Order: sequence, then structure tokens, then C-alpha cells
Amino acid sequence: MQRLKQMMGRQIQMMTPEYQERVKALSPQTRKLLMRIYSQHSRHSDRITLRQVMLEVLNDYNGMVAGIVTDNPVQAADSARRLANHRIPRGGLIPYLRIGDVNDEKLSVLSSFNDSVEGNAKRLADAADDGEMVKAASYLSDITAGCVGCHNVFRDVPGTTSNLK
Repeated sequence: MQRLKQMMGRQIQMMTPEYQERVKALSPQTRKLLMRIYSQHSRHSDRITLRQVMLEVLNDYNGMVAGIVTDNPVQAADSARRLANHRIPRGGLIPYLRIGDVNDEKLSVLSSFNDSVEGNAKRLADAADDGEMVKAASYLSDITAGCVGCHNVFRDVPGTTSNLK
């Protein structure tokens, strides 16, 4: 827990003063939500942007699909696990959002998007590991819906930001 708090502190220090103020104004519940989401990821980067992370996610998504359509459970499961444990970009997620979206109400939807995308990717991996490729394939639409839903809520100029120092 202490390590996560330190990581979030470093991310906040990278942000512009306006974004720092917004993050500091978030409720304890929203801060816990962000920490819970970040805690599910073992790969954090101080170098790559959200755009670069999303390209990695897209490659992993394509790997899941390729594994399913070629009946390759190992590829499907490995790609799904990488997608679920995608990198956290430089500065975290917040500085890539519009400043008006950095509030408790908007950020509360991250939990459901996280489960739609990452939770279902883990379920897909488990199904593929069990050789249940039809079941694995059934998770693709929920993963896609989570991606599209999150993009509809948060995406402006995808993956770039001028809100980091």
C-alpha cells in the first residue's frame, strides 16, 4: 500500500499544477479506486505515453483474437493476460484526461470499464487455458464494449498530453 501511495505521489508531481489541484480535490473513495486499479498492474512506465500503451493494448487485443480464430489457446491466454496487465503510462491516467473529467463523478465509471476490459480479459485467459475456446471468444464483445465505452467517455486527443511537466 505504501509503495502505491509513493507511486501515485510521483505521478502527481509530474502533472501540471492545475491537474495536481484536481487530483488533490478527489474524494478518498476515488483515490482508493485509482489505487486499486493501479495495484492490479505490475508494469508502470516513466517513459511511455498513454497512446503508446494503447497501441500495446491493441496488439494484445489482436493477439487474443488471432489466438481464438486459429484455435491457439496459449496465444489467446498470453495476449489476454498482457492486455489485463497493460502498462500504466508516464504520469498515470489522469493527465491524459480533459481537466473537466478529473472529478469524482466521471472517474467513478473507471471501475466498470476496468472490469469490462481487464476482468473479462482474465476470464478469457482462464477459459483459453481450460481449452474452452468458444467460451473464451464470448468475452471478446464485453472487452470491446468496455474499450469503446471508456473511449466515448474520456477520449479527446487520444493518448497525448501537455499536462505533464
